[in-house]
Amino acid sequence: MSSVLRHPLIILQIVLACLVCPASLLAASAQAPIPVVTTLPFLKEFVERIGGETVSVSSLTNGMENVYTYTPTPGDVAAVGRARVLVQVGVGMEAWTAPMIREANNPRLTIVTVGRGIPLLREETVSNHNDSGEAHVSGNPHVWLDPENAKMMVRTITDTLIKLAPARRSTYLSNQARYLKAIDGVEADIKKQVGQLKDRRIVTHQAAWPYFARRFGFQVEGVILEGPGRERSSDTTASLAALIRQKRIKVIVTEPQLDAAAARALAEGTGARLVTVASLPGALPGTDTYLEMLSYDARQLVEALSRP
Repeated sequence: MSSVLRHPLIILQIVLACLVCPASLLAASAQAPIPVVTTLPFLKEFVERIGGETVSVSSLTNGMENVYTYTPTPGDVAAVGRARVLVQVGVGMEAWTAPMIREANNPRLTIVTVGRGIPLLREETVSNHNDSGEAHVSGNPHVWLDPENAKMMVRTITDTLIKLAPARRSTYLSNQARYLKAIDGVEADIKKQVGQLKDRRIVTHQAAWPYFARRFGFQVEGVILEGPGRERSSDTTASLAALIRQKRIKVIVTEPQLDAAAARALAEGTGARLVTVASLPGALPGTDTYLEMLSYDARQLVEALSRP
């Protein structure tokens, strides 16, 4: 007989180790961060603000891409294949997610569409295709530029994390309350700034800004692009220039991921100021977070519109 087995105490320790180790492994697995992939950077921020250390989040885009025409990389597909959750805006924003999800072939993946249920404005329509390849049209998908819509998205993310990790419910709700309070503070500050303006009229490069304009009281008088990637004809551009001169519109808004040539030419031809703002966090210095982006955009517009 083995010398080890002659000692009852050693045998008992071995038995206990066999019983305890599986339980320890299960506990460690339960505490492992939930792997989450988001399509856009502000969604990554929302998940991190709610989930904290209980989530591990990556964003497929960084704020500088054209999210209408983005092409997922093999690395993106692999990341979705490993993820437990994919968070997207939906409502016509990311037509490229459906084929990526099919290619990833991840049966454990929970898909969260945070734009679902948010009333869409119809100033712009976006033609996409559904999973069966049939065309459909939705309203303007840039819903996150209204912080009230962002709060709805945050609540949707919170509900999802609670379903996946119900033991962490109180943590998630506490984190949500803090973040919603921060959003309220920034929204109130922007409204105070904009409230001092006498002239709130702008022309925008693309139709990303009606939600922001509606929430804070700006007036979008015209849009340079007729749709995603579609420049105006020379006739319609001339009409827009005439409108700017006639109404004495002082500000044209562009974004860093767009080719600013048309907006710059329009500004030079009309005397309007060209102001660059960000529709996604990280696109400009000082816009690293969602709330910093909102504050930055408002400051740039208020400053430009305040000038004589």
